Amino acid sequence: MMSDPKFQPSEPFAMASNDRADGNATVPPPRSAIHSGDNSVWADASPLLHAACQDLKEGELIHGDNFNLYAAMSALEIMDPKMDSGIACKYYSLEEAIEDGAAPIPISVDKTTDVRCTIDVMDHLLACEATWHKGHSLAQTVYSCLYLLQTERTSSHALLHSYCKVIRATCKEVLSVVSDARTHEEEDVFTMSYGLPLGGNEDEKCLSMLNAVEETVSRQLRACKASSSKKRVSEEPLQNNPDLEEGYCKALLCRLRFRKHFYHLLISMRRPQGRGLELGRKHISSCIAEIDSIRKSSAFLRARAQEISEQNRCNTTASGSQPIGFDASINCRLAAPTPPRAIEILCWEKALDYFVKLLQDLDHICSYTLDASLEATLLFVVNFQKSQPDLVSRAHLQILLIQGGKLYGRDPIFSVITRAAGLPEFTKSHIIQEDEFMVQLGQLVINLLKILCTNAAWQRRKLGKMLQDWRVTYVQLELAFEKQFGETSNITDNKHTSITIFQHILPWVEEQTYWIAYRFLILGFELELYSVHDYCMVYWYIYAVLTKLAEKKHIRMAISSGTAKKKTKKKKDSLRDDYQIPAAVLFLQSQIYLAEELSMMLAALRNEQILVPPQSPFNTEREVFMQQFELLQRACLPDRVSYSTFKESTLHANFSTQVLSDHFKEAQRIAKEVKSSFTHDPDKMAEIRRIEQVAEHNNIALNVIRQVGALEPSLKISFTFTHHPFFATAIVKRS
Repeated sequence: MMSDPKFQPSEPFAMASNDRADGNATVPPPRSAIHSGDNSVWADASPLLHAACQDLKEGELIHGDNFNLYAAMSALEIMDPKMDSGIACKYYSLEEAIEDGAAPIPISVDKTTDVRCTIDVMDHLLACEATWHKGHSLAQTVYSCLYLLQTERTSSHALLHSYCKVIRATCKEVLSVVSDARTHEEEDVFTMSYGLPLGGNEDEKCLSMLNAVEETVSRQLRACKASSSKKRVSEEPLQNNPDLEEGYCKALLCRLRFRKHFYHLLISMRRPQGRGLELGRKHISSCIAEIDSIRKSSAFLRARAQEISEQNRCNTTASGSQPIGFDASINCRLAAPTPPRAIEILCWEKALDYFVKLLQDLDHICSYTLDASLEATLLFVVNFQKSQPDLVSRAHLQILLIQGGKLYGRDPIFSVITRAAGLPEFTKSHIIQEDEFMVQLGQLVINLLKILCTNAAWQRRKLGKMLQDWRVTYVQLELAFEKQFGETSNITDNKHTSITIFQHILPWVEEQTYWIAYRFLILGFELELYSVHDYCMVYWYIYAVLTKLAEKKHIRMAISSGTAKKKTKKKKDSLRDDYQIPAAVLFLQSQIYLAEELSMMLAALRNEQILVPPQSPFNTEREVFMQQFELLQRACLPDRVSYSTFKESTLHANFSTQVLSDHFKEAQRIAKEVKSSFTHDPDKMAEIRRIEQVAEHNNIALNVIRQVGALEPSLKISFTFTHHPFFATAIVKRS
């Protein structure tokens, strides 16, 4: 242990455990002294610990006078496998494992066995890589392979050497993209490399090595397929059994080619401004084809390992054989920041399924047209998140979206904002973009895109916190506008342009703020944060937020289309006849009707004691309201919305009120009306169909409740999300 020169024997501490030494324990011989620094000396605490273990009872603690409960929570319990990273090691160094024959080169002197075992190493590495992508430690997954830790040892084994090199290079690329994107907060351990050899410049040659090995195996496969001995190419066989040569060649080729195309894919997707996306799709197609071939090879490989009993069969390899050259505990001492975790490696089939899903998600990204419209970009990210992509694909999406502070690395953020606000093209180079608050707004847009690329839980938390930033930025922009252009007389052309920019951007900022609030609310359904008893207040709040979102969108679109002045001159009653409401606003109106009617329906069930909230001694309804919407309330979104207004608006809801069911019908009517405006938008059409289904089924359920009577004891009412991910459908049954 390390101490200062004033070290006293009573200062070190250790938790006693079941494994303490008995009375006959002998004190180990003193170890060699460790070089001391200028202000510290090293002292061997082993004799003290051994002596203390003889007297300590289980659970007792040696500690100094200044040791407290907080420090005890961070103490290490020596000899506890869950806390002591050194206790569960089979080997304490790579050299010790190699000397013991844990990673032989070649794996076997028999060529057939050597090839089969090499394929097992490849399969287990694939399973380890998928497990690592799921958030586990690199040291305890991929780098549990002893061959990866010293690739120079495998130089005499071309097949294994090239494969290990490309694995290291792939891990380096994946770590780079996730670290650059900083989307790894949900699993910080993912990006920790623990000083492992990820490969330097020598690993850049990995593809040339892999190509050479692939060509050798390909030639041997062609030789196997030759119809006659005259056509047979003279090649050295991979293994000793001619009848198995073709099967092993095919099994190796698909694994080598998958590795090659997957590495090419990672490199292509990192090319600036999305220049490698088209090429990336070609590599994705090749990767998926090779995975199909890998699956098909399992029958051949399992047939070669029939002697393995079911009890000893390994599920991380296609053959079912235990892979050689792996030790999960070899690097456990490197994981000093956290106690070692027991990691269950994904089975081979699940690993293949993971990579297929990853490739499909990456293909979704590569197929994107890099639309310069911010609204289209946000909708693309939201739709992409519906497939619940994993960390690696989300990191690639963020890197594509934001490069050098620009959208796709080509469009300055201010020009993206002016385009989203409906401003003319010439305004994107206006000097107002250098204004402090405009720069701040641009950073908020960048942060929003990055946050939308995180997982759902992290995304919701960050969106809730950034609402205040958007709200404050709007107020600052509004004050700056009033300060600079309060006096409308003597306005120059340059000032007139500035006024136009402010007039367009201010309503856009408000619209975007309410869009974020709406996203925050619906993510709660995806994360299952709401109970059925919370649905009433949640849909009521969604109704309030959507109402403001539709209002701000309508104003922004009206200003953009140049009809703002025309609208102010007309009376409110004649506006509907002379001004056609945009389809995007009507689409929001259908959702508003749906949310409002659902909240009233749930309020009626509550008021008539059909849906009775549980009585809790800890949380009142007011407290639940604040817990669910605290971040929205802090940002005053919307204005003058509180628990009191929620209670007042739902207090008198009942099933005899005629307004109920009319809103469901209105939602259906508007949904049908706007269909013709979105015929070229399949995502929007699908959403409209879902809204129609929810409105139709809820309207039927509401009519049944009215006809039978809400107080009918045999009536059972429940809610499901079979037709829509966050608008519930009522199910009415008789028991």
